[in-house]
Amino acid sequence: MLSIKHFTKSYKGGKKAVDDLTIQVNKGDLYGFIGHNGAGKTTTLKAVVGILDFEEGEIEIDGMSIKKDPLGCKSKLAYIPDNPDLYEHLTGIQYLSFVADIYGISQADRQSRIQKYGDLFELTGSLGDLISSYSHGMKQKLAIIAAFMHKPKLLILDEPFVGLDPKAAHTLKQLMKEMCENGGAIFFSTHVLEVVEKLCNKIAIIKQGQLVACGETEEVKGSQSLEDLFMELIRHE
Repeated sequence: MLSIKHFTKSYKGGKKAVDDLTIQVNKGDLYGFIGHNGAGKTTTLKAVVGILDFEEGEIEIDGMSIKKDPLGCKSKLAYIPDNPDLYEHLTGIQYLSFVADIYGISQADRQSRIQKYGDLFELTGSLGDLISSYSHGMKQKLAIIAAFMHKPKLLILDEPFVGLDPKAAHTLKQLMKEMCENGGAIFFSTHVLEVVEKLCNKIAIIKQGQLVACGETEEVKGSQSLEDLFMELIRHE
């Protein structure tokens, strides 16, 4: 579903934010992507969804190149950044209708999906309000609902649980599991290692732009906790 091959991204001065990264995310994978601040996680995710260009390597979504066919790739994925940038002059329902228009979702489907996800995240009663009046957590919920609107095959999330209350976080975890059980795939970054350990069947750990471990969660961490493994890997030079 997602193929990252020898991906390299450099910024001004020649500093490599990500160096020769290769990761394969298959259908059904709930894949955790972890690393310290500045390790290259967000840079990678932004390149995957077509926000950042890159110099070397290839990124494919369901067999299509994000460079050669960005619109085709974006029709199959959804992206939730760590700080959703929403159109705050719109109401919640106007924003979701705008997203539905972009993806060509029928009136019947959009109404049922908005009702379903709005109720799940307890946001239905606030959809008539301006987004500018929303708290950070409400904006995060709206971004999540928008991401699920077109039933993406691949979901890319950057710190998705930040700002969510425990009930909303639990709801999102359940939706993530269901999506992967139904043949979708998820690739997400988070600093909450306990969530990754319990939720993900596969993990990748990045340090200073380079991959230091990846594979099946149980095989990568062995008999130790993911937190212990992570601390050992980022300490070791």
